[in-house]
Amino acid sequence: MPGDLRDFVATAAPIFQRLIPATPARLLGRAAAPEHLTPDPALDPPRPSEPGDNACLVALRSAGNLPAERLLGALELAVDGFDWSAAPDLTGDLPGLPPNMLYGMVSGFGQQSEAVSAAAMLDRIRPGVVDRVVALSREVAPAGIEVTGDEPAIAAAHGAAHLAVTVAVAGAVVAQTAPPLVDRAAATVGLALGAAILLLRDTPMPSGYASALLDRIRAEYLPRTIYGTATVSGHRFGLVEHDFPDAADFSGNGLVAVADGGVVIRTGIADGQVELFLEVRSGAPEEIEPDWDEIVEVSWHAAEGRASIVSPDGRGLDRMRRQTPPWPGDYRIRVHARGRDDLDAAHERYRIVVWSAEPAAVDVHKRVDLLGHRLRGEPAPERPPRPELAYRWIGRSVLTVAATVTVVTGATVEQALRAFGADPDRPERIDDLRRGVMSQKRSHQWVSALDAGGAVLLVEENGYRGANAGVLRAASANGRAASWFWNVNAVTRLSFAEGGELLAAHEPFGDEDWPPELAPVLAGLDFAASGDRDGKGLVAVERFTGRGLTEDDLARIEKAGVGYRIDL
Repeated sequence: MPGDLRDFVATAAPIFQRLIPATPARLLGRAAAPEHLTPDPALDPPRPSEPGDNACLVALRSAGNLPAERLLGALELAVDGFDWSAAPDLTGDLPGLPPNMLYGMVSGFGQQSEAVSAAAMLDRIRPGVVDRVVALSREVAPAGIEVTGDEPAIAAAHGAAHLAVTVAVAGAVVAQTAPPLVDRAAATVGLALGAAILLLRDTPMPSGYASALLDRIRAEYLPRTIYGTATVSGHRFGLVEHDFPDAADFSGNGLVAVADGGVVIRTGIADGQVELFLEVRSGAPEEIEPDWDEIVEVSWHAAEGRASIVSPDGRGLDRMRRQTPPWPGDYRIRVHARGRDDLDAAHERYRIVVWSAEPAAVDVHKRVDLLGHRLRGEPAPERPPRPELAYRWIGRSVLTVAATVTVVTGATVEQALRAFGADPDRPERIDDLRRGVMSQKRSHQWVSALDAGGAVLLVEENGYRGANAGVLRAASANGRAASWFWNVNAVTRLSFAEGGELLAAHEPFGDEDWPPELAPVLAGLDFAASGDRDGKGLVAVERFTGRGLTEDDLARIEKAGVGYRIDL
């Protein structure tokens, strides 16, 4: 019988193979392939198996409904119109229909493909039929096919060739066993798909598939960018393939140590989370980014690939795992670091760039921070004071996302509030004002005020009235007023007024035309450099008015719990 079946399949299979769509064919063809990177977007999630399912039905449900439906649509007419009487007897030894069972199987198959429902129904009605399809398919399936092309083409040809065989076998078995109650075309496609999945899981891929898959992965993999955090333990985290290296020597460049299996980065904080941006590229970056304290470039050989960002104890974000290319080779790794001297995880940041390159010497592009000098055994460099660091508490406060801080001299609290368009005789609870902003379709603005003795501090959560030129003119009528505004979109504004006149208002980036009298106010505040931007703006406000906002001041405002609605 196998010989007769092979002859039948050799005639029937090509007819069905020509009709099989490429998408489900690729799905099947990859059943025994190594992990590939980009799942086919046309595929739907697998459906869970049900009690009593045999291996073929479990495999069929694992493909999801969409492939079964697409195959049924493509093959239904051909299956219904095919002359199955030419097939040899494949089922004569199977038991016949159980008595009184035909009408008990009509319902109960739920929201699933017709092909899945029909295959499951036939399995219940005619036990042994599904296993027969699988066994006969294994007997007559080709040992392997030779096909050339790219990865999708090879996978599709591999899958279609074997599915066509199982369609021919399943069609013959269904024609010989299925009662009228069962949709024969749907049952044929369902059984063929399940049998093909089982068959292809055990069938080697065509000889050219491995190289074609590697070409596909290379094409899909780069460029790759991931933003997140790195977990730090013992002043270290790393980009490693497997186990974290036991030892690392940072005395050479003060930042990066190359070890077996990866590279290790020396941090300022001892433990915690640091911000990290990882980029895997096809080639070297065109420029050296200026806004970093330390930049070191090293060579590393990946024995396998797929290195992960982890701490020495293996902790790390899932999205930071297995991110370098999944093949061995020589790579160049450029590590950027900023904020290591601060010993504050909120301000310590890293950027790692990886690309394929021949081995080369270590290249230190920038060496500024004190930690790097200490690790290299070098004298500490002279560092100008950074007054903006005194305002880092803003990042831990309710003002961190968006706010305006205004300081006014020569005015009372009442006068300053009226300049803002607020009525000092109508205070409201801050909690009520916050809830009002959240609940109203059209948000309102509000301000809190504090008499700081010689100056009035005005704070707006997510407000911007203090950046208004008219407000600053009115507020500074008998003295000075200055404000710093920032919002969630990183838009900022620094404004100064005196004697009822606006002196200047800019979003500072370091190239503004400030009046000469503001030079002492802005001295040493590098707005062109990234980092601590809000602190720099608030230092300028403090220098101009002689009073700044402190963490204690904000606590006093919070404790008083009073704010004033602004009439716009």
